[in-house]
Amino acid sequence: MTTYLITGVNRGIGAALFAEATARGHSVIGTTRDGQDGTVPLILDDPASIAAQLADIPPVDVLINNAGVIGPEAENQTPLNMDWDGFAHTLSVNTMAPLAVAQAVLQHMRKSRAPKILTVSSQMAWMGYRKPTQIAYRASKSALNKVMQGLATSLEPDGIPVVLVDPGWVRTDMGGMDAEEDPKEVAAGILDISAGLTLAKTGKFFRFSGEEREF
Repeated sequence: MTTYLITGVNRGIGAALFAEATARGHSVIGTTRDGQDGTVPLILDDPASIAAQLADIPPVDVLINNAGVIGPEAENQTPLNMDWDGFAHTLSVNTMAPLAVAQAVLQHMRKSRAPKILTVSSQMAWMGYRKPTQIAYRASKSALNKVMQGLATSLEPDGIPVVLVDPGWVRTDMGGMDAEEDPKEVAAGILDISAGLTLAKTGKFFRFSGEEREF
């Protein structure tokens, strides 16, 4: 049985991941801000505090960094009108916190026979988009991709694969009800990627359906 640590399981993709991993017979540790319903309380606003918050968790085989924020109101995260505090908070939660979580659980993962790290990114991270909307969110996910690519390189000698996943436009509170993808199907796809993940795939960016995509 594999033990998963999944951040942000209170709703959306995280809730679907928790349900699907549990249905597949895995042991799942979920995190939420308030620690309700048996989850681990984890506040991501201050990355420097994350190691202490996760100090008492049991051993983990697979980490799925899922938790994230959309950032300031859309009209306040454009190149010509930026909520700077909101931008900084978005970078803290979406870019720095996933790395801090990975660092915090790494000591546990080194004891696993098949440690893996997956991080939920976004299609909005793609550098080919010349769009000025939701710049704080786009920038945070682009930076997240680079951070996790670097982590993959650093952990490759230890045999720990690290990959990023593009979930597409998903029907969640963040994505809205007009979005294309069902969160249950996205969660199933992410877990399928996890199941088949080997060191040969480390540092890559995949669609939830399994195809490799461009950064």
